[in-house]
Amino acid sequence: MNSHAVVRIYCTSQEPDYDAPWQAKTPSAGTGSGVVIGPGLILTGAHVVAHGTFVQVQRVEDPAKVPVRLKALCHDADLALLEVDPAFTADVVPPSFGPLPGLQARVSVVGFPVGGQEVSVTEGIVSRIEVQQYSHSRRQLLAITVDAAINSGNSGGPVFVGDDVVGIAFQSLVDAENIGEVVPTGIIERFLRSVDAAEAPSGRVGVEVPALSLRTQVMESAALRRHLGMPEDLSGLRVVAVEQGGSCDGVLQARDVLLEVDGHRVANNGTIRYAERFRTGIGALLGGKAVGERMGLAVWRDGVRVDVEVSLRPLSTLVPRQQYDQDPSYLVFGGLVFQPLTRDFLATWDKWWQQAPKDLLSAYWYGNRTDDVRERVVIGQVLADELTVGLEGHAHELIESLDGVAVRDLADLVSRLEEATGQVVIETTRGHELVLDVAEARRREAAVLARYRIPSVRSVEL
Repeated sequence: MNSHAVVRIYCTSQEPDYDAPWQAKTPSAGTGSGVVIGPGLILTGAHVVAHGTFVQVQRVEDPAKVPVRLKALCHDADLALLEVDPAFTADVVPPSFGPLPGLQARVSVVGFPVGGQEVSVTEGIVSRIEVQQYSHSRRQLLAITVDAAINSGNSGGPVFVGDDVVGIAFQSLVDAENIGEVVPTGIIERFLRSVDAAEAPSGRVGVEVPALSLRTQVMESAALRRHLGMPEDLSGLRVVAVEQGGSCDGVLQARDVLLEVDGHRVANNGTIRYAERFRTGIGALLGGKAVGERMGLAVWRDGVRVDVEVSLRPLSTLVPRQQYDQDPSYLVFGGLVFQPLTRDFLATWDKWWQQAPKDLLSAYWYGNRTDDVRERVVIGQVLADELTVGLEGHAHELIESLDGVAVRDLADLVSRLEEATGQVVIETTRGHELVLDVAEARRREAAVLARYRIPSVRSVEL
């Protein structure tokens, strides 16, 4: 175990404010851990440096902090690569990466948890290897579960089996004692290969883990299998919906049954046999793939087996999951603040999964991205003004249409409002109609922005 290669990371970050999307929240400071993997290169967790404005590293034997540059980020897999002056790592021998460990393998988690200045080592065993939800991205990817403590400040640090790094610590299970999760080396090595292959080595590289972008239904019901004409020797997942813009768009269709993924048979509960050792979810196969790679699928369609191939793309959903290192999109028109519905917007409610409006939650959990509706637009706020008298109760409603035509996304709404004249009628998914006088909205625009100290009528990318 090479604890000499482990460093402490200090990050000042500033998150956007989804309640007021034209501004940011107060900066905050946090710490994490990382490991030197090459001359001037440090591997850590993406959540350690997310929304980072100033990042420094420190070695245990030297109190001096050294600034670093964010070289690459993969928020999907919670990984980040930092670049520092090579002199900082000149006398460090980077540890090697080891293979996926077996169950009961003894591991050492090394890092700098809060409460002390010295490097900390906790030991445990591998208790499980299967697909888990990564809390940073909400992605379902392969993870190693260990019973060694992973505390605040510890995450982002290496996990060793002997002298080899077998993963990066990234989260602890809620309501469980000393149960931590580790990003395995297969995902790490794919991330590093993608960084090496990037065309923009001088700028920050963004790496995404591909997804099939399907909504599916388990096939454990014998009656359902008979209904779809499935032979007894086949198993799989019923496709409920195919997300527009995803890997399977134009290739799979609703009511297909997904039989095989990348040569792995899919069971009726949606699992596969991974590495000939573990039964787990399909996400285990995707963490080792890159966007643009080809993947073979087999489906049951209209009573016959069909073999297809897809080009892997990033995750596509109607309502985006967590978003990092980007400012929220917004439009102010007629005293109404329009935003895309995202998980970050939902998270403005405490216990959002319980407290957010039910129609917004339904769009998040069950909405399907199509050619006609590529994102849901929500009224984030109704700013008090003479324009909005009588509209106060319509905050947090989803937009269905503008003048009877479905709104595809926020950019579509912006474009159509720019061309509008006279009156416009905005219909929400709750059946309400909001009527705005276009000329009056434009006349009052400067006053509304000045009153609420909003720097621009829309976000920069719009």
